[in-house]
Amino acid sequence: MHEEFEYQSFEELEQLLINIDSSDILVKTSSQRGFYSPNQLLNLMKNHDLLELITSNSFSTHFQPIIDLQKNDEIFAYECLLRPHFNGQSVPPFKLFEFARETNLHNYLDQKARESSIVSGSNQQIPSHIKLFINFLPSSIYNPEYCLQHTFKIVRENNISPDQLVFEVVESEKIHDIDHLESIFKTYKKSGMQVALDDVGAGYSTLAVLEKLQPDFVKIDRDYISHCDTVLEKQLFLKSVLNVATKLNIKVLAEGIERIEELQFCRDIGIHYGQGYYIGKPSPKVLTPIMSV
Repeated sequence: MHEEFEYQSFEELEQLLINIDSSDILVKTSSQRGFYSPNQLLNLMKNHDLLELITSNSFSTHFQPIIDLQKNDEIFAYECLLRPHFNGQSVPPFKLFEFARETNLHNYLDQKARESSIVSGSNQQIPSHIKLFINFLPSSIYNPEYCLQHTFKIVRENNISPDQLVFEVVESEKIHDIDHLESIFKTYKKSGMQVALDDVGAGYSTLAVLEKLQPDFVKIDRDYISHCDTVLEKQLFLKSVLNVATKLNIKVLAEGIERIEELQFCRDIGIHYGQGYYIGKPSPKVLTPIMSV
């Protein structure tokens, strides 16, 4: 059973949706974006600028350098970071993704963010030996073999070698279905790409989890890097992660380095790579790190 409603203004539609008091009702719009609950549709209406930002792809990619701590701090990679903007104003990425998740648009946004990173990386003409780290949301990839075909198509169209790309689970995602994440990782690897776990320290650091997922890289959460040169508990944690990763041939990356002392400690204990504001801030153009060690 369904009913059709006509409205003359957004104010009239908003009042109509407010008066619908049932969680069982779904609203189908003419936009072909699917069905929405009344609350989701109200959210879309109240945040029309964010909706337009997503549908018009109004975002760019910034690049943050990652250095090799064991090879004279040479550039190893750049992380591609989404930077949304609307009407000349920047929009916090977390706000955009939160809105997209609440309105069932996070699959579309995540796909477009990956596309932006790949195209922008290609336009920067980054040498093929320097990696590109690209974030992704596991929850947006319900069927890896199908959902990732668009990403692989963009890679081919932009003449990027698959082995230059590292796809990493973004820090806002937690492991809810480890088998599903394992399937995604295998699909990326089968296509010649590498994978990384971000935010290690929030449940990823156990031997069993890392052994099952077999990531190529683990990125240690910045909370464990901050003042790691002086806090014994953080030092013990970093050494334990490094020990587990070494057994599985996984490279370790310390993110959030903001002081020379943190960089030196990470280098001294054998952490492979480093990233953070001390090394270099995100930039719309690929830049050489500005640190002086």
